[in-house]
Amino acid sequence: MSQTTFSRPQLLFRCTRKASTPARCIAQRVPRRQRRSYTTGEEEGRSFKGQLYESTSQRLQRERAQQAKFAKQRQLGSGGKSASVLFIVVFSAAVGYYAGTLKPPKPITTSTTPLAATIPPKHNTAPGNLQAAWTDFRSIVGADNISTEQSELESHSGSSWSSHQSSPSDVPFAILKPASTEQVSQIMKICHERRIPVTAYSGGTSLEGHFAATRGGICIDFSRMDNILSLHKDDLDVIVQPAVGWERLNEELAKSNLFFPPDPGPGAMIGGMVGTGCSGTNAYRYGTMKDWVLSLTVVLADGTIIKTRQRPRKSSAGYDLTRMFIGSEGTLGLVTEATLKVTVRPQHTSVAVSAFKTVREAADCVFRVVGAGVPIAAIEILDDVQMQCINDAGMTSKRWTEAPTLFFKFAGTPSAVKEQIAQVQKLARASGSKSFEFAKTEEEREELWSARKEALWSVIAKQRDEGDRVWTTDVAVPISRLADLVEVTKEDIRRSGLVGSIVGHVGDGNFHSIILYNEKEHKIAEDLVHRMVKRAIEMEGTATGEHGIGLVKRDYLPHELGVETVDAMRKLKLAFDPLCLLNCDKIVRVQRPEAGEVQDW
Repeated sequence: MSQTTFSRPQLLFRCTRKASTPARCIAQRVPRRQRRSYTTGEEEGRSFKGQLYESTSQRLQRERAQQAKFAKQRQLGSGGKSASVLFIVVFSAAVGYYAGTLKPPKPITTSTTPLAATIPPKHNTAPGNLQAAWTDFRSIVGADNISTEQSELESHSGSSWSSHQSSPSDVPFAILKPASTEQVSQIMKICHERRIPVTAYSGGTSLEGHFAATRGGICIDFSRMDNILSLHKDDLDVIVQPAVGWERLNEELAKSNLFFPPDPGPGAMIGGMVGTGCSGTNAYRYGTMKDWVLSLTVVLADGTIIKTRQRPRKSSAGYDLTRMFIGSEGTLGLVTEATLKVTVRPQHTSVAVSAFKTVREAADCVFRVVGAGVPIAAIEILDDVQMQCINDAGMTSKRWTEAPTLFFKFAGTPSAVKEQIAQVQKLARASGSKSFEFAKTEEEREELWSARKEALWSVIAKQRDEGDRVWTTDVAVPISRLADLVEVTKEDIRRSGLVGSIVGHVGDGNFHSIILYNEKEHKIAEDLVHRMVKRAIEMEGTATGEHGIGLVKRDYLPHELGVETVDAMRKLKLAFDPLCLLNCDKIVRVQRPEAGEVQDW
């Protein structure tokens, strides 16, 4: 709105004009002294019309000048305005993108994780990251308990008797030796933060590639955690650390007239025994590792420490996490303590050995013994090739009949053992046994049973040169199919031209094949084992009775259990270890195999 004031004699006109309306003028009488010119401010005697024209002209000039000035400012500011608009658009887009990333992803609602849905793990094994972590590790375990010696790294990634052939890339960056659960937890927190893969190591006796460092990273060696923490004699349980060997444990328990039944190969330690869910020769009567573990202390992938149970013999408190970790091969967590059941040593033990003309006759004897309900402690079979290897190796003072042989172990009161031996001798004779010999003294018992324990080493002793390797594997079938599988496998080994023996825990349908081969014969041995495992699964059996899955047997699981079951296992693995830091690639795959990597079924 603009306002103009002008005068004529004795009158003062005030004219008001809005932008959208005509001007309105109001006349007001004023004294003579107040009459002035609009333009000069002095008294003016010009006509009213002249002053009106002059005032209107000046007003129009001012408006035009203002419009020109505004147009010029708008023209000069158009570039800045465009920049401002561009900035606002870009800024809004950035804010929108950031807000989108903050929005939680759509939850996964499937109960399983198919292999096709997995995202390959992203670890950080860059030298800079590992060297920085080394400084952190040193502050936890001390420089003396970290090793980067090449020979030690290689020995912690595989062994000469393992069925998995380690590659140069399977070695870890460093070996750490913690001394407590707390130190293991601190190590895992660093590995979790830095995304460093971890492989656990205790006795190193496993056979299916369990401790190959397929992703590099570090190896946690539990050798310093080898203490028997506490023995509760009245409760018949003992708490131990993972590097306690089962043989040393039984030596200590014997002082209290107790023993721990699982008895895998010499050198095995509790941590690895839990990891593979092992058993041994006593499994027929006493069961496997899962039957003798009450509770576990476990360090999870992010360093969290959990205890799965208290010490009572039974509990129905929630999920049975104890059994879930048994047989998990270090893929779900690291066992740092185990509470084990123990039992009273039998008053008396003895051993009997019986030779047969064929494997089928020996199997028939087993059926008769099991069917009669004779409470023997163990039934083992060694085939003719194995008995020959024992003779050739000279590891026992006795010369054995080179024929399929059953080894029986008896336990109980002296009178009960004597009765069991008489029953088995009668049943063996009815099955066509060629001989039957039983131990009358403690020395004879040790001598007879030592042949069973020397089976693996006697085959290794037949190596032709330093390049020879041994492939030890196991399968298990329903006991009624054991003789069929053993016979077919023995014939397959014979046709292959390789030296191979059969050793079995026939009381529960589980047997081992020990095959000698060199590098040129590797494919022959691999195909031989593949056919054996395939037959076992087709007979409603399993790819492994007690050795575990590791790397070698993982691709048999979908055939044995079904794809959906393996997908459920993968879901469990990724739930506990979403970054796949713990023993990656074992049991279940976490990324798709390369072309030709998996054998045709």
